[in-house]
Amino acid sequence: MRDEEIVELFFRRDERAIDETSRKYGNYCYTIASNILGNSQDVDECLDDAYMKVWRSIPPTRPRIFKSFLAKITRNLAFNMFQMNHARKRGDGVIVEVLDELYECVPDRNNVEQKALERELSSIIGDFVRSLPDRDADIFTCRYFYTESIEEIAEKFGLKKNNVAVILSRLRDKLAKRLKKEEYLVS
Repeated sequence: MRDEEIVELFFRRDERAIDETSRKYGNYCYTIASNILGNSQDVDECLDDAYMKVWRSIPPTRPRIFKSFLAKITRNLAFNMFQMNHARKRGDGVIVEVLDELYECVPDRNNVEQKALERELSSIIGDFVRSLPDRDADIFTCRYFYTESIEEIAEKFGLKKNNVAVILSRLRDKLAKRLKKEEYLVS
């Protein structure tokens, strides 16, 4: 079923919308949540929450790219669940490593001004990724959107782990410079 048809099912409040979404994008969403959470029980709960959030969001929202809309909801819910599950201790998973890598080049999330500028920051990062050569954009997205490990990325792109680590380091440096240019203070 085409995405437009699935969205129309949501607009008609037809419960088949969730079944069709799960059928078409269930594995995709599972991978996103699993890369962040790592626990199949948490992943299943996250997917249930994601489908319900999509149900509550459509209507009134009519996503331009349904797959991206679904991915963003799944990813955000998985990050929230991860933070909730690890509120008192720092885990040893890839997600902690990923967040630590980005910590140096993004503003403090506790800053009230940062909350107000979150959309603008998202736009700047999106523009930054779109300005990259395709391979670099794909590597950046695999790491910082899908939270894939360096080993997975190296295998996917036929690179050595060290090469991927260097590429990511350079991309973070470029992002930090871009954020400074856009007048975001980076410590």
